[in-house]
Amino acid sequence: MTGRALDQSSPRKWVALWLFSVAGLVALMVVVGGLTRLTDSGLSITSWKPIHGALPPLSLAEWEDEFEAYRQIPEYQKINKGMSLEEFKTIFWWEWGHRNLGRLIGLAYALPLLVFWWRGQIASAWWPWLLGLLFLGGLQGFVGWWMVASGLTERTDVSQYRLVTHLTLALVIFCGLLWMAYRVLGFEAAQSMRALAQRNWVFGFLALVFVQIMLGGLVAGTDAGMTYNTWPLMDGKVIPDGLWAQAPWWLNPFENITQIQFNHRLGGYAVAIAAVLLWWRIRKARDQRASRLADIMLATVGAQVLIGIATLIAVMPVWLAAMHQFGAVLVLAATVTLAAALAPVHSTQKPIS
Repeated sequence: MTGRALDQSSPRKWVALWLFSVAGLVALMVVVGGLTRLTDSGLSITSWKPIHGALPPLSLAEWEDEFEAYRQIPEYQKINKGMSLEEFKTIFWWEWGHRNLGRLIGLAYALPLLVFWWRGQIASAWWPWLLGLLFLGGLQGFVGWWMVASGLTERTDVSQYRLVTHLTLALVIFCGLLWMAYRVLGFEAAQSMRALAQRNWVFGFLALVFVQIMLGGLVAGTDAGMTYNTWPLMDGKVIPDGLWAQAPWWLNPFENITQIQFNHRLGGYAVAIAAVLLWWRIRKARDQRASRLADIMLATVGAQVLIGIATLIAVMPVWLAAMHQFGAVLVLAATVTLAAALAPVHSTQKPIS
């Protein structure tokens, strides 16, 4: 079912604004999720109630029930034993806010999508992207609970593997929303082989950034940033001892905190070098708009490297670690914007009526 015919420019702007707005909410979600982890609040709600869970405890009895459920898990018994109800409420509100922000994002995406569909403002070429993002958003809810569940039985924290999956999926959704918003706007690019070649380099850089973010997720999930708090050396060495101390050897990149931090440092250097090379290639092409966007990309990478070093040296203060996580979002946003400026746009993206 579609509504009356509308002009082609206005629907594009409204659809793009909607996608940019949801992307902003996802960016906020990533930061709030990081703060939830940094304040050790992520295991405070021990059940998954997609609908009923939107309401917090409304009476003392309900608060006591939530607290009693928390007292049954290893985190309370081994780390927070003796915590008061008021202290529990502090960590509860972080996790509750994180989950409710996820619900808000779901509504902010699904309801306008229905409205745009009813009005006939969604082109057929957009549907695979839009429905794919809707699916990924629903999947993210399941992945979030799957992650939390890993810390409710034997562990005192969540699995670093599941945390990396949860973080990566959130950022894939964020990039997909931005990319689709630019495509809806018809972010025109030069249709030359040189522009297409530059675009492929940007996509390669984007893949490298995602690898680095996953390495950072391993640092977060294992608290590897709480050790070796010096730079540029680790324990006074360029290559620290103990990189392969764990058996079997193939677990070291994922569970040995020495190698996890070392790999994240190397990843940071690789991203910084690649950013400079990409910036230089694009500047050489003399595309004014792409050059400006490359400048922004390089600036975000430089700032992120400096914030990362400061976070390590300061031994992971919450506010600085949250800035570092948000910095990763900005690097992705700048890179996706640059890629969109270099990507071809096809006429099939016009809204239907």
